Amino acid sequence: MSAVAERPDTATPVRARDRVIGWQRRFPALQLGALVAVSVYGVIALPGLGSAQGIKTILVIAAIIGLAAVGQTLVILLGGFDLSIPGFMVASAYMVTTIREQYHLSFFVALVIALVVCSALGALSGRICCVYRVQPLIVTLGMGTAAAGLAQVVSKSPSVGSAPAWAVSLTSVRTTTFGLGVPPLVPIWIGVAVLVTVVIHRTTFGRRLMATGANERAAEYSLIKVRRVWSMTFAISAAISVLVGLLVAGFAGTLDSTAAQPYLFQTLVAVIIGGTIFGGPGDYLRTVIGALFLAVVNSVLVGSGGTAPDQDILYGLVLATAVTVYGRERRLREEI
Repeated sequence: MSAVAERPDTATPVRARDRVIGWQRRFPALQLGALVAVSVYGVIALPGLGSAQGIKTILVIAAIIGLAAVGQTLVILLGGFDLSIPGFMVASAYMVTTIREQYHLSFFVALVIALVVCSALGALSGRICCVYRVQPLIVTLGMGTAAAGLAQVVSKSPSVGSAPAWAVSLTSVRTTTFGLGVPPLVPIWIGVAVLVTVVIHRTTFGRRLMATGANERAAEYSLIKVRRVWSMTFAISAAISVLVGLLVAGFAGTLDSTAAQPYLFQTLVAVIIGGTIFGGPGDYLRTVIGALFLAVVNSVLVGSGGTAPDQDILYGLVLATAVTVYGRERRLREEI
């Protein structure tokens, strides 16, 4: 009788823990709490951070990181990760500036060429990873490096020309949106966030993406063309990187072979810290929170005298902690 009476007591903590984990999966409370805590600390430690100019700067930086992380979110939901993002950014910037001027192309033609070439390379990366079971780390890093190197060889220049005026205006914290004191990149990011969320949760492609990431073999048995999903996802990530590369060039005024490197880890950190794990569960709204958190932390770090190596240390610690925490949970494919 005593053994039977003890069962509810020993089972209660387990059920309570499972409820907390389940709630955290549905709503990123820890991430929101961390974002609020860091923001409050930043406003207290750096008074300028809470000014209108400081808030606009953080939102623009977060928007660029968040937009760059759209493709990364999709790829991680699929069960891989994309390290070709900065390479495609650089290739895009070269194509629509230096190469366009050398070959007297219109901006539209140069952009279409960049989208087609980089999307094809992205699709090839996804195909190789899926068919030959090669780690995306190797394939995407090599493909992005090759794309950036090819663009530099063709342009014969170590840096790109001046960014398009519209890109500079779009990413400026001083530009308004229809007379409102909000940088235009922020409402664009909000619109993209809504669109990506709808695509992930309300479209056939999104459902196939989530199913493939959860259990690839089960997806194949459900007649989902897994190879096509991998190719399309990496192609979409590459195309998005091309477009965001123009924004990065506009924000910096120009772009060289190293200026896009921070986005190699920033996109990954934004997705992981937001709570989206390899193969799901997760969604883009979590990435939005991760991008905001990263932008605030970077602003506080720079305002406190931090350097680029300090940021790299921070990214490494965040990645290690997040992977450790989420790695303790059972994978979705083990629960089906």
